[in-house]
Amino acid sequence: MSLRTRLLILVIAAMLVPASLVGLRFAQNRTSEIDAALADLAAAAYDIASDLDDKIQGTAQLHYGLSRARDLDTRDKAACSAFLSDVREEHPQFTGILTIDPDGRLFCDSLRTDRTLDLTDRDYFKKALSVRSGVALEPVFGRLTGLSVLQIAHPVRTETGALKFVLLASFNLKKFAESHQKRLLTDSELLFVDRNGTVLVAPTGGGWSVPVGDSIAGSELLRFAASPEQKAFLEVTGRDGRTQVWTVARSSSTRDAGLTIMLGRPKDGLVGAANRRLYEDMTMLAVALLLLTGVWTFATVTVSRHVGRLATMARKLGSGDLSVRIPPPHPRGELGGLMTQLNATAESLEQQRAAIADLSHKLSQAQKMEAMGQLTGGVAHDFNNLLTVILGNSEYLADRLAGDEDLQRIASDIANAAERGADLTRSLLAFARKQPLRPREIDIAEKVGGMEQLVRLSLGEHIACSFSLAPEVWPASVDPGQLATALLNLVLNARDAMPDGGKLTVEVRNVSLGENEPDVNGEPRPGDYVMVSVTDNGCGMTEAVASRAFEPFFTTKEVGKGTGLGLSMVYGFAQQSGGLVQMQSERGRGSIVRLFFPRVARMPDQQMPRTERIDMIEGSETILVVEDDDMVRAYVENELRTLGYRVITTTNGAAALDVLRAPEEIHLLFTDVVMPGGMFGPELARQAVALRPGLKVLFTSGYSQDPVTAPDGIDARVLSKPFRRQDLAAMLRAALGSGAR
Repeated sequence: MSLRTRLLILVIAAMLVPASLVGLRFAQNRTSEIDAALADLAAAAYDIASDLDDKIQGTAQLHYGLSRARDLDTRDKAACSAFLSDVREEHPQFTGILTIDPDGRLFCDSLRTDRTLDLTDRDYFKKALSVRSGVALEPVFGRLTGLSVLQIAHPVRTETGALKFVLLASFNLKKFAESHQKRLLTDSELLFVDRNGTVLVAPTGGGWSVPVGDSIAGSELLRFAASPEQKAFLEVTGRDGRTQVWTVARSSSTRDAGLTIMLGRPKDGLVGAANRRLYEDMTMLAVALLLLTGVWTFATVTVSRHVGRLATMARKLGSGDLSVRIPPPHPRGELGGLMTQLNATAESLEQQRAAIADLSHKLSQAQKMEAMGQLTGGVAHDFNNLLTVILGNSEYLADRLAGDEDLQRIASDIANAAERGADLTRSLLAFARKQPLRPREIDIAEKVGGMEQLVRLSLGEHIACSFSLAPEVWPASVDPGQLATALLNLVLNARDAMPDGGKLTVEVRNVSLGENEPDVNGEPRPGDYVMVSVTDNGCGMTEAVASRAFEPFFTTKEVGKGTGLGLSMVYGFAQQSGGLVQMQSERGRGSIVRLFFPRVARMPDQQMPRTERIDMIEGSETILVVEDDDMVRAYVENELRTLGYRVITTTNGAAALDVLRAPEEIHLLFTDVVMPGGMFGPELARQAVALRPGLKVLFTSGYSQDPVTAPDGIDARVLSKPFRRQDLAAMLRAALGSGAR
């Protein structure tokens, strides 16, 4: 094999690498760019449908306002027409506004034509006769103007429900289409047709042949638009050979009105960018081919040393060594360019390999962190079991050694060490993002003040924000994390109500509520509270919306932009904290939401020693304890007997159910959440209450993979490990629903 042939083979082998990369990039980019163009086309269609829905909703609101105008409640036709003419000048999107008598005859109109029209044959009038509220829709050509319009009819009725007149606004579809055409790409086309296929607004491009007023009934395009299970896009080839890609702008309003809006774009425009990239890539390949031809032609006079350098690099690249480079000096001409190109290709491949290795490392790190999270959660569960025994027994020792100061101090140190262990456990659970949330006594003003920077960043520069934090705010017992979440929910709701900017105020101060200051449910809750309020001057809410604002899943935002759970979460948090919520809102004026948290009484200037004995709330009921850990079970049994309760213990759910099937009276089921044997605490509680309706349930858990949720219909409480004796005694009495005995 000649040197020229060998060099040619080496160069071809080396060029396969960039050629493969170019081909791969073209295949990937072409598909992604076409998909992106189709997605943009669908998004533009959705925006048009949404905008038309907004226009219809705005017209309905205008009708509602006009129906209460005294100028329309008259039989003076000239005055009525003059009033409607003034209204129409303020709303140029309508070709006309008119009123229709109950017998279907035109009474007055904004055009002041003084014509007599019988509109009883119009579908929108027939629909309006049966509509009790809202509007009736129909796309037609206006009899007074001859323009394509969407008739929006609203029946105005007396207090008894009798029809006074029908208020009609003719929304200009052509002007609406032109306004959107300006915002679309130049090659995009808009088509409006009614349910019969009559063209109301025709595309302005030269490829469309059906004029306004003609019908496309029976066409493939209309069948595509009318089919309930159609594809997202349809390709239609016209007489001129051009292929157009169409999609339908769908909404409930257009469907009810019998109006179909279609948005089209030439297929060439969709794939144009991808084709341009193909031409660029083909050009690159052509240049490379020319380089290959030149090298092959010049091979006979090329120094074999340079060919050997190329061969060596090609072999190393083939073996996977991407760090190889051809060191300078490089010869001039095509051979030197080929060496440079090979070096650049190797560098690019090496960078890609490094990027893949970096991604692999990040994935491994993420998996490691997830495994650590699961490990810490499991450690926290077992650790909390141990801490429960240590903390409980240290309390027991402190009580028994009350007369020996040194030994009592040692018992107190053990309890303090257990408390520090509990703090460590909470830190582990926080790392694993599974920590149980607990209320504690905090300075709410200090907590809210610490969130000021976060709130300002969340609002953006277009909203002015101020904080009013009163001095010497009373202490309150709340969950700091839940408080922060609730405040952010209120702030983000206020931000969404001020899309064009505004002012927001966060205030914290002490208040005393009286009997005449109820919560959102209308119930008075007099007392001393710490108030957190968020005030905005945004769009506000109507009375109907405000009355449902705290309902779960209720939202006025577009689909996909809100869950409807923000305010309901705030309401639930305030209620669980023993507080209440108040809200005031007025359309166009803004809203204010106030959260009230009960004041916590604090002993002035003195603290009780940790070892001081606290009276326990005792009882005499029978308690069934289900705990798989032997030490925890023994400790709980001893504490319950010390508190006066009669105790039955089991190690798993199956054994507990056997006890419950016996006739012996049991007042409360005290069960761990996570237990071996396949039956966890919530499932045991469900079966136990089914066996004994009215049985009280108290869960205890050091850690649970999922939040502890009581089965439907079961009023259960949760006691987190580790717990002190007074926590156990208080929670038992709360669960049993009675005071001390």
